[in-house]
Amino acid sequence: MINLLTILNPPVGLSAYLILFIALVLGILHGITPDEHTWPITFSYSVGSYSTRGGMKTGFTFSAGFTLQRAILTSLGFVGLAAIYQKYDLNGYIYVLVGFVMFIVGYYLIKGTDLHVPLDRLFGGKIHHSTKAERQPMQEVENAVKPVPLNMALVHGFIAGWGFGGFSTIITFILAPQMPNIYYAALVGTFFGLGTMLMQIVIGAIFANIMKVKKLSADQIKYVGRSTAARTLYLGGIAFAIMGVFVIFLPELDSLALSTGNPIPNLNSIGIETVLVILVVGVIGIWSMLRGYRETIVARKTRLPEGK
Repeated sequence: MINLLTILNPPVGLSAYLILFIALVLGILHGITPDEHTWPITFSYSVGSYSTRGGMKTGFTFSAGFTLQRAILTSLGFVGLAAIYQKYDLNGYIYVLVGFVMFIVGYYLIKGTDLHVPLDRLFGGKIHHSTKAERQPMQEVENAVKPVPLNMALVHGFIAGWGFGGFSTIITFILAPQMPNIYYAALVGTFFGLGTMLMQIVIGAIFANIMKVKKLSADQIKYVGRSTAARTLYLGGIAFAIMGVFVIFLPELDSLALSTGNPIPNLNSIGIETVLVILVVGVIGIWSMLRGYRETIVARKTRLPEGK
């Protein structure tokens, strides 16, 4: 009988079909639990899409890159090359690489849009009126903000997939080696990625629609979404890189965790991973969203004629 404990601790001697089913369920659990390799990036790109369809597309694009990586990872697990993860802690290097890519995309969005947000004003100041905003209505500036490049979500998904955690351990070292050949082993990672993709599409749609509860106009939602994505990617990238450097030089930090008693990976303890999710999504992301919302309100008031 298949139950949660069996899925989280698969025995040997399973059929290929049952292994693929377990991999799919593990992927669903991975996609819905707060994981530092998925949620911060999905949030950043999805909120920048500012629509249900855009958020779903972001979740799909990110997970497509992630799925490809997982197929490669489980293939490596089948031939024994993934044992490098058992010898070395690579998470710190992955954090730095993911953070660097986030930073580059965020920097591009901040400096490459008509907002011209100076870096020293990310934390404060009246960034509302750019030099262009002084010459044309704010609505036109909002419409001119460049979209978040979805192709980078694909790259991000592939890079982030090389991070290693509880779910990776199960599919790489327990499930993949039981498959009859390397091609079936690749399917383990593929099914795991598809399960993750399913939930990331749902989560992406939710993230993308957060600001709609404020009943903003389409232009205002676009501005808030894209400015939030830019700031979250930029500052979140710095946070990831700094955390990665700490883990590289102090690898014991990656193993420090407070147990929660929950058997599901990502929920079973509070550690570096949890801190990154809370910092990037809960602190930087929400702060960026509130700031963008406040800016649209100020802009709307400044556009109203006197006495209105």
